Amino acid sequence: MRIKKEVDEVGEQTTELPAPSSWYARLWQDILGSVRGVEYEFTEGSIWRATLLLSIPMVLEMAMESIFAVADIFFVSKLGADAVATVGITESILTLVYAIAMGLSMSTTALVSRRIGEKNEQAAAISAVQAIIVAVIVAMPISLAGIFYAPELLTLMGSNEQMIRELNSYTAIMLGSNIVIMLLFIINAIFRGAGDAAISMRVLWVANIINIVLDPLLIFGFGPVPALGITGAAVATTIGRGVGVAYQFYLLTQKSNRINIRRSHWKLEGAIMKRLIRLSLGGISQHLIATSSWIGLVRIIAVFGAEALAGYTIAIRILIFSLLPSWGMSNAAATLVGQNLGAQKPGRAERSVWITGLVNMCFLGLVGGTFYLWAEELIRLFTSEPAVVSTGIQCLRIICLGYLFYAWGMVIAQAFNGAGDTDTPTLLNLICFWLVEIPVAYLLALTLEFGEPGVFYSIVISETLLGVLGIMVFRKGRWKNRVV
Repeated sequence: MRIKKEVDEVGEQTTELPAPSSWYARLWQDILGSVRGVEYEFTEGSIWRATLLLSIPMVLEMAMESIFAVADIFFVSKLGADAVATVGITESILTLVYAIAMGLSMSTTALVSRRIGEKNEQAAAISAVQAIIVAVIVAMPISLAGIFYAPELLTLMGSNEQMIRELNSYTAIMLGSNIVIMLLFIINAIFRGAGDAAISMRVLWVANIINIVLDPLLIFGFGPVPALGITGAAVATTIGRGVGVAYQFYLLTQKSNRINIRRSHWKLEGAIMKRLIRLSLGGISQHLIATSSWIGLVRIIAVFGAEALAGYTIAIRILIFSLLPSWGMSNAAATLVGQNLGAQKPGRAERSVWITGLVNMCFLGLVGGTFYLWAEELIRLFTSEPAVVSTGIQCLRIICLGYLFYAWGMVIAQAFNGAGDTDTPTLLNLICFWLVEIPVAYLLALTLEFGEPGVFYSIVISETLLGVLGIMVFRKGRWKNRVV
């Protein structure tokens, strides 16, 4: 086999590399190439190789995103259960921000990948600019609400007096700076849609290194730097993400990338923005339904006290650490579907989804087994409080029982989104999370008095149902006819 570098847009001569001597040497070469960001035509050649080249940087990107959450909770856990619970409640509110950012990201990836598949990089760049403008407009009112109403939001979520009175600064900063979250998601979606997944990965590496360095420094203080407590965690995360966004804008101006935004692109394009918003509404609704159900679950858990909420928060952070890399693989499926539909290759698009789903299932199966066996050791990395540890272990062991189904649910949902069909995942989320998850959680936890485990089992039930229904609908193939 010979590995060919694609001819770039200015028509330089192609070069060929000698074939590696064995399959593992070829695999290692592909792994290195995916991390470096080697160009590859994802609408031709081996689907397994295309999946590998996209998945590795996307998995690493999402792993970096999950480290934000784990790093914060690791250091904040030293401040006590109330601080951890405040982070948990704030994160549950931020899930609404993530829902909007992910919805915009999905439509952005769908538009950019379809234009790239059509070999229209100019249109891809114009679509990218419209997505950035929309993200900034959407973030502004959320920032104002966070800055001025943080105590009221914590009260609404069932926080105790100390959290509302003394720890609300964390909520205010995290919500007030949501514009950096929005832009980080949207611009990385632009790179992913173009097939430049390694760039998204490098951006989050930079952001995470800064966050990890600043977290202990600002939370506990050092030398002339005062100890800011939980406020320091919010400041560190915001600075890290802010530097990541600045790096993204720098990369968008580089001609060596598939997406190269120039000054002439910075103008409103009504037709493209309308199309983007229409697609985004489905994606936003899809994630709002899913993430608002988590707010409902947090509200039910809060009934059992700060210790139970802290244990749940720590366990969920650990679970997110494993699920976000799986979202990386799912994002690879979205890019492959979008580009191959743009290239008029629906059969290849479908095969890409089945291959990605299989790989994701194997990965999450291994992770789920590890979490079940080592649940106590993982929770104790963050806290030693008996009540918190007990709830965290229960949560971790119960939720990981459904990991095989979660894997397929994520990939299938992103495949629909990559095709521009955001309506189908929205309907599936509505059924599984609002009509099943929240009622079942209330029934098991409160009505039947199962306590916190009732909430955890409701998550397994709803996510498993989502995976099964998603596969059934995907097999019908109607997503192949979507026009974006």
